[in-house]
Amino acid sequence: MSKILIIEDESSIAELEKDYLEQAGYTVVVENDGKAGLNAALREDINLVVLDLMLPGMDGLEVCRRVREARNIPILIVSARTEDIDKIRGLDFGSDDYITKPFSPGELVARVKAHLAFYDRVMYRAQLEEEKQIVEIRGIRIDKTSRRVWVNGEEKTFTNKEFDLLTFLAEHPDRVFTKAELFREIWNMDSVGDIATVTVHIKKIREKIEFNTAKPQYIETIWGVGYRFKV
Repeated sequence: MSKILIIEDESSIAELEKDYLEQAGYTVVVENDGKAGLNAALREDINLVVLDLMLPGMDGLEVCRRVREARNIPILIVSARTEDIDKIRGLDFGSDDYITKPFSPGELVARVKAHLAFYDRVMYRAQLEEEKQIVEIRGIRIDKTSRRVWVNGEEKTFTNKEFDLLTFLAEHPDRVFTKAELFREIWNMDSVGDIATVTVHIKKIREKIEFNTAKPQYIETIWGVGYRFKV
């Protein structure tokens, strides 16, 4: 269950927020000044911060700014300041929402739920995108973002075209490609070009990833057709 941090110096408001959030099933931590709240936000496994602006020790806006610099978690400001400029400053300093006092505890709980659900979706999509940048097959690990390749834990150096060709084949395992198709895909040229360069690059890639180039275990030659990456 998500852990909520409340940074609020008015104990009656902090207890009200805490009670409603705990009834909603959340674990709640309360801090009564800015510095202690900032330390808790940075050191504990906090999923969302409910933050007052007028705090002893450290101003709420400064707490918001420093938490946002270090953590990608929702920050909800709950403040008696009702001017638009205060709301704008809060958002500029990195908050995700601004609730003015007095407020409905039910509304606070609803907004907490909404922001946690939104962040969960965003983080899930980010994780999926990150996973898409890594290709792993039988001891070969390809990092598309950094354009690095490891073979059984040992990093190998590839030229740009070698990397592109290896990655393309690894991302389409067990599919047979002709030399003309690979030439068109990697070099972005029609097959009327010198497709023999594909053979040369396959040879160089095999020298880096195969234990025995005479009996390749990864990139197979399909005689009379082309190549495929075997899984």
